[in-house]
Amino acid sequence: MNVVMILAGGVGSRVGADRPKQFIEIGGKPILAYTIDIFEQNNRIDCIEIVCHHKWLVYCKNMIRKYGFSKIKWVVEGGNTFQKSVINGINHLLQEGICDDDFVYIQYGAAPFTSQKIVNSVIDMTEKKGMAVTATPCYQLISKRTTDDSSCEYCNRDEFIQIACPYGFRFEYLVDIYNRGRKNELLDIVDPHTTSLMYALGDTVFYTYGEQSNIKITTKEDVELFEHFVNGLNV
Repeated sequence: MNVVMILAGGVGSRVGADRPKQFIEIGGKPILAYTIDIFEQNNRIDCIEIVCHHKWLVYCKNMIRKYGFSKIKWVVEGGNTFQKSVINGINHLLQEGICDDDFVYIQYGAAPFTSQKIVNSVIDMTEKKGMAVTATPCYQLISKRTTDDSSCEYCNRDEFIQIACPYGFRFEYLVDIYNRGRKNELLDIVDPHTTSLMYALGDTVFYTYGEQSNIKITTKEDVELFEHFVNGLNV
């Protein structure tokens, strides 16, 4: 079984909106709804779990009813960090009897640009390797920051990749990552991503096809970009 865990528990303060970024409405529809629709339309995805900001649970449930999302089986309260939200999602899936051999795909609620080609490629690689992310080469020049407004060291961009969601995992392995992260007291000190935790644990991250357009909405400019994208679709 393929389960998608969509994280909608963040505040998104860098956007500067009056609500978490995943609930900003574009064309009268929340960004989260566009993200959900990606997986609602994919015939390889069996069910969806939403991990939601606690103050927006009622809004989220009303949104699900409004748009008739049939694959959403669970809405779970998020934590106050990325890692705690993922753990809440994992614990609920354990309670629901998700099997070790099932696959769980983690997606940001404010990542509505993900294509079906990316989703299917991550599914294929996860089934083959036990985990996978989507990634692209670094096309821009990269250098290290020396001060707030200067750089003195160039980096070879060919040595780097840019990782994006969805992140796919065999469920038993995902549970193991967080068990080891807790045992090694890493959950509160590594960057807030499952892949960062994997790197801290010394695990290998497998990556597959990606697209530069698959961005996570983080800034006001990203919101405006998605608004132009949606308006273009509706022309």
